[in-house]
Amino acid sequence: MEDLQTLAKQWLHQGIEFVQSKETTKLFNATYVLFLAIIMLFFDRLFRPKKTNIVLFSGLSGSGKTVLFNRLRDRSSHRGVVTSMEPNEGTSVLHTKLTMSGITKPVHLLDVPGRSPKLEEYLPLATALVFVVDAMDFLPNFRAASEYLYDILTNASAVTNKIPVLLCCNKTDKLTAYTKDFISKQMEKQIEKLRVSRSAISTANDFTLGIKGEVFSFSHCQNKVTLAESSGLTGETDQVQEFIREHFKP
Repeated sequence: MEDLQTLAKQWLHQGIEFVQSKETTKLFNATYVLFLAIIMLFFDRLFRPKKTNIVLFSGLSGSGKTVLFNRLRDRSSHRGVVTSMEPNEGTSVLHTKLTMSGITKPVHLLDVPGRSPKLEEYLPLATALVFVVDAMDFLPNFRAASEYLYDILTNASAVTNKIPVLLCCNKTDKLTAYTKDFISKQMEKQIEKLRVSRSAISTANDFTLGIKGEVFSFSHCQNKVTLAESSGLTGETDQVQEFIREHFKP
């Protein structure tokens, strides 16, 4: 046993001398740096959020996004006032060209409560975002809705990943509902005011919006913004499903 211990010490001493020798120092350092780089790359890949086929539903409370979410998830409207305090998750198989062609992989839907800080957590994972606006009670809320949408369109994750956004005008089955063209024009005007006022002061937003020297339009966004009309209560969701189908990658 003592002979083995002596032999092990000799090998250890020889190994240390080899590592410390001038001939091997550069090789050892290069190997060590390479080893660290591989380890760092491994952990970066392991813990980096991976983009998934999550479609986010966002908007002010009372816009009807949870009813719309329920309609897509299980074909029910869950009639009555539905206000979500926590994110709602579900899946939906679109009964459209996808299922007709044999592609039935479900879409992951996530309904985020109005102006929830949790939206920041889910944006890096999103493949698309549906921003729901109440088309019936639009005027009393359009300033707050415009500001919320402005924050999303200047969010680092949304811009970097070029997350497509659907401006969904909900409750259009009501006679007093405003059209999507009217809503988009009013929101563009309000976002232009926000863009001017926020550019004059320091802001936490990571990206600016629009084209310098031009009046803001949704067509100027780095994210593709599409307009749609819907009604969660009556089941008019074709335009929403078309948007999801366009950006969903089975």
